[in-house]
Amino acid sequence: MKGRFVALAPLQVRIHAAPLYEMTCGPENVHLWTYMSDGPFTDFAQFQLHLQKKAASEDPLFFAIIDLADGKAKGYASYLRIEPVHRCIEVGHIVYSSALQRTVAATEAMYLMARYVFEELGYRRYEWKCNALNEASRRAARRLGFQFEGIFRQHMIVKGRNRDTAWFSMLDCEWPERKRNLEEWLSPANFDESWRQRISLSSLNAVASSSRTPQP
Repeated sequence: MKGRFVALAPLQVRIHAAPLYEMTCGPENVHLWTYMSDGPFTDFAQFQLHLQKKAASEDPLFFAIIDLADGKAKGYASYLRIEPVHRCIEVGHIVYSSALQRTVAATEAMYLMARYVFEELGYRRYEWKCNALNEASRRAARRLGFQFEGIFRQHMIVKGRNRDTAWFSMLDCEWPERKRNLEEWLSPANFDESWRQRISLSSLNAVASSSRTPQP
């Protein structure tokens, strides 16, 4: 999956471990792992082992997010809970380095993954789940056009703590409008010479209706 700013490639320890460790680990990056089921990592060998398990997994299926400007992996994400029979799939285990967060590239990565789900795989339901306390993740889901479905109370125990899980979804009947909004936001015309957005993605998706009845 390749866009103008990023490419998503299968996660490979040999290629991606060093830049990902540099970008996501160390004392200054501990906050990136607050709501993750693993991490933070303080040892490169430990991080390599962590990535080896992820790279070998088929569900979740992990991708490195590569910045095309310098060719470095600056985050990763996965497809998970892959259900071909029901044509339902989730995006998750998302780790964005500080260099990737709040950039056009970050949004483009999620656009590429959603487009592949609906247009290449032909799935009908795309899910986003996060710790209910993770306000940043909840805002990101809404901004991208996912619809909030509710809270699963005491859904998990993560790092010895209770986790309530917020559920979001996007349906195939909603994708054409979400796609138009994402592509309008990503368009060069939406940014000035300082890369300030002219219109926000949240405002574009705010007018998008999610009341359509999905087709059987």
